[in-house]
Amino acid sequence: MTIRWLVDGNNVMGSRPDRWWNDRPAAQARLAQQVAVWCREHGTDRVILVFDGRPIESVAVLAGGNLVVEFATRRGRNAADHRIIELAHEPSDGSTRVVTADRGLIAQLPAGVETLGPRSFLDQLSA
Repeated sequence: MTIRWLVDGNNVMGSRPDRWWNDRPAAQARLAQQVAVWCREHGTDRVILVFDGRPIESVAVLAGGNLVVEFATRRGRNAADHRIIELAHEPSDGSTRVVTADRGLIAQLPAGVETLGPRSFLDQLSA
């Protein structure tokens, strides 16, 4: 069965205190690269990695195959949450799984959408 993964990029980055805040674009690129490698092993799944903030070309170019990298179209804190909620409400030909620990985001997801915490997702990326 195909899974559509909606990944809250900033929430995943924030779950590990690796000083990502010192160079956000580099941290986004690292995460996108990790997800891209993982996507090769999960070729039937569709993964949409969503970040807050303006588009960064060095991160966007890591998309391809079954990985889409998006940057929130709204401004402000947690802007990616709004995009993830929009995507979660779109029809899917399989199940939808959202990767986040954000309780406010989780509360706004439609019924039937599964969630996975960032650390569990990162464990899958490194397995």
